[in-house]
Amino acid sequence: MTRYGPMYGPDYTFLGIPACDWQVPETYSDADVVIIGAPFDGGTSHRPGARFGPQVIRGTDYLAHDGSRPHLAMRVDALGTDLTVRDAGDLEVFSGEIERSCRTIAEAVGLVARNGAIPLILGGDHTVTWPDVTGVASAHGPGRISVIHFDAHADTGDIEFGSLYGHGQPMRRLIESGAVRGDRFLQLGLRGYWPGPDVLDWMADQRMNSFHMSEIVERGLDAVLSSAFEIALDGCDGVFLSVDIDVCDPGHAPGTGTPEPGGFTARQLLDSVSRICHELPVVGMDIVEVSPPFDHAEITALLGNRVVLEALSGMARRRKDGDGPRWSRSTPLLRGRGGGTPERAQVD
Repeated sequence: MTRYGPMYGPDYTFLGIPACDWQVPETYSDADVVIIGAPFDGGTSHRPGARFGPQVIRGTDYLAHDGSRPHLAMRVDALGTDLTVRDAGDLEVFSGEIERSCRTIAEAVGLVARNGAIPLILGGDHTVTWPDVTGVASAHGPGRISVIHFDAHADTGDIEFGSLYGHGQPMRRLIESGAVRGDRFLQLGLRGYWPGPDVLDWMADQRMNSFHMSEIVERGLDAVLSSAFEIALDGCDGVFLSVDIDVCDPGHAPGTGTPEPGGFTARQLLDSVSRICHELPVVGMDIVEVSPPFDHAEITALLGNRVVLEALSGMARRRKDGDGPRWSRSTPLLRGRGGGTPERAQVD
């Protein structure tokens, strides 16, 4: 029987949306997006606990869990009227069996993608991106999707701690397998003191596109995103978005396994996710490395939940716009009229 919180914890869907069974496509035949929990942290090299990520991402909120979330600025309700979202629950994965767990995740994600829905995976550590993207690539074709990857770390190691598999290696495994082209792999937010020169040389050989935090600060986030978008859509049919919550500064996301100072603010991450899902054909997404045991006052859990909502709202706005005028973040929802009474701006 499918459970919706972690396999060993509370049983609920993402903010109360309808449930489905990933093994029975008829239960999500009308879905635009299917949420899948991957509570696996057996690839973690430092602080564990990301197996509890799906639980808190699903439920950390101060509003009623009624399956509705109208977005104040974008004027859409991704969980209500403007997008059909289902929750397939948590997969049965075991941190002691990394290859078996990854096979299960790839099978589930691939089946959902082949049946026409966008898989949105709640991790889990970053190991799960290897099967996540592999599953989506099985539906769209090897090399036909690009990856936009937000992270403090490149995750392109080869053999770490004697293993080919772990949260420091998924991007290398994806490129080596042919699921994704190296020159259509875009990383934003890198910083810190790993990896070393040999791994950086391998990344250069693959023609990966990596935007260090210092470049983002110098050029501006919007300019870097625009450059990334041009590359991502060149010769590819869709984009997979992978968000490691440690792309944010630990002050904005303390509950993560490998925190690295000097990263994104929460606002920068939410704006980036919103823009990507509004402007690009996103065909899959994951959010990983939310580790509740190291969180404080639910700061990271709330951010993880909002990353999902911002992504869904961007997708809903993209669908609503169709061929008409595009909504812009510069279009205000409310305009002041001097006396403090707001006047609604038209964004539909």
